[in-house]
Amino acid sequence: MKGKITGVTSRAKPAGRTDLARLRDMRDDDIDYSDIPALTEDFWQHAKLTLPQAKDRLTLRLDHDVVVWLKRQGKGYQTRINAILRAYMKAHAGKKGRDNAAS
Repeated sequence: MKGKITGVTSRAKPAGRTDLARLRDMRDDDIDYSDIPALTEDFWQHAKLTLPQAKDRLTLRLDHDVVVWLKRQGKGYQTRINAILRAYMKAHAGKKGRDNAAS
């Protein structure tokens, strides 16, 4: 029998590689902004708030080996599944009988 691999139950989170103590102690003057353009008033006058598309919550049954492969690709396997499905959808957009299936 295959075990579930849908989550990590350990309470201890793995330590990241970011030196958080050094970042907390850093002064604003120590930050190198040379590769970031300064934001002007003009930017804020034309800025537009865009929210992410709403997502539907659903239960999806996938083959065990598919889930294992997706998770081995790194963090964000559910986002990856969405991206794979979106790429498939775009590749098949406009093909007769497929676009209006949900209508």
